[in-house]
Amino acid sequence: MTAGTTTIAGHGGDEIEAYFAYPSGATDQPSVVVLHHMPGFDRASKEIVRTFAAYGYAALMPNLHHRYAPGAKAGDAAAAARDAGGVPDEQCLGDVQGAIDVLRGRAEANGKVGVIGYCSGGRQSWLVACSLDVDAAVDCYGGRADVSLAPNLRCPLLGLFGKEDQSPSPDDVAAMAAALDANGKTYEFHSYDDAGHAFFSVDRPSYRLEAAKDGWKRIWAFYAAHLNPAK
Repeated sequence: MTAGTTTIAGHGGDEIEAYFAYPSGATDQPSVVVLHHMPGFDRASKEIVRTFAAYGYAALMPNLHHRYAPGAKAGDAAAAARDAGGVPDEQCLGDVQGAIDVLRGRAEANGKVGVIGYCSGGRQSWLVACSLDVDAAVDCYGGRADVSLAPNLRCPLLGLFGKEDQSPSPDDVAAMAAALDANGKTYEFHSYDDAGHAFFSVDRPSYRLEAAKDGWKRIWAFYAAHLNPAK
């Protein structure tokens, strides 16, 4: 694969940092926009981007905290973003649209673009799926999702949650599912026993091996169904 830091045109035409990984020499590549968790544009999130490339996807992760502390370490930029009140939804959507444009514009692309997010990125993945033209979305334990957006969902959605999480809680997940059912949307949710928030995070105490293994299997199957070149 080829992987490294680059820049893309984000919201308002701002040049922002991004991390890009893609299979070398392959054509007809499906693509994924990766939305990092609140700890930011960190090593663990970049490893996720490379994992997608290893499985045949072009993956691009915009640094949603770049404007708040350009060139800073991930933790410092995340702190600066929190101090500023967080990333505005409109700004996030502009940055993601910039990433989508880069991915769809590649000669190697098959035109299909998915989005996946973790923690705050999970909520943002839901926002993207209800606001922008993507082909499939994955929400990994995104809390504080605006369920009123359910009528606007534009693509199939996969949700992966922990039953011991408090944000989103099982009740929050049930409310989202009810809103999606009421609007006839295509989705699948899976909630794991003995798992709380951030169960995919291999470098944190919250990591749960069995939940993460099953979650990855479901992600690969979901994206194969909706981003596959043959679809």
